[in-house]
Amino acid sequence: MEINGVHIDDTFAEAFPMKATRAIITAQNLEWAYHSARAMTGFATSVIACGCEAGIERELSPEETPDGRPGVAVLLFAMGGKGLAKQLETRAGQCVLTSPTSALFAGIDGGKPIPLGKNLRFFGDGFQISKQIGGKRYWRIPVMDGEFLAEETTGMVDAVGGGNFLILAESQPQALAACEAAVAAMKRVPNVVMPFPGGVVRSGSKVGSKYKALNASTNDAFCPTLKGVTRTQLSPEIESVMEIVIDGLTKEDIEKAMRAGIEAVCRLGAGAGIRRISAGNYGGKLGPFHFHLREIMA
Repeated sequence: MEINGVHIDDTFAEAFPMKATRAIITAQNLEWAYHSARAMTGFATSVIACGCEAGIERELSPEETPDGRPGVAVLLFAMGGKGLAKQLETRAGQCVLTSPTSALFAGIDGGKPIPLGKNLRFFGDGFQISKQIGGKRYWRIPVMDGEFLAEETTGMVDAVGGGNFLILAESQPQALAACEAAVAAMKRVPNVVMPFPGGVVRSGSKVGSKYKALNASTNDAFCPTLKGVTRTQLSPEIESVMEIVIDGLTKEDIEKAMRAGIEAVCRLGAGAGIRRISAGNYGGKLGPFHFHLREIMA
């Protein structure tokens, strides 16, 4: 398969089951909602070392938020429910409770309830107040700028993590420009986040290492500087490879995002130095979700 001169490899991305939740952060204005959301989703690129994967899903207008203020929706993903609940509560306490004018609400009504403000209320030292509105419980916690309002719980649902594709280009600037175009397109797809910096991974990995202490190491088959010393997957003209990883609430959400991103890359085409689109997998042995590139782009 070839689209605008870009070869689409006959391969698939391999992804894994995860647990996910959405939280809604509101504030006096959008700038302060973003300050809190960026802090809450920081250091959350990979469950390998960060405990969770998280990102900003989208902006919310005052008409879309529970308190009629500007807001930001964030998605958090983890390998299990206990880990997700711990990450959510820790990040909410350190990054939303602390942020001026912020409030915190559930972003998923269904699924299994997990604590949002349920335990953060104890920061109120006995001065906190509970309110029940429309069948939902909220906590008003006194803080020095006034009060912090938090919904008691949010919903946790089954999700998918690790959808991905690789962009192979003639130069580093061309690969990055293609990634930027792809991420911009994918951000318009709901229910997904790209958790790495700017949505892009330059240090794609393989399973295992020559060093026993490491579970993963550099994907040498796709490293341009190693063409002459490893079993490379790169042709001579490829000088830069970058990866985009996608987490989504459903398999279909990730498929939509991958299609949008790959279409954006292919619009740039071979004339912009983009030669191939590929994907990362482990032979189909580790993850039950397989995203076949040619099927998605058919």
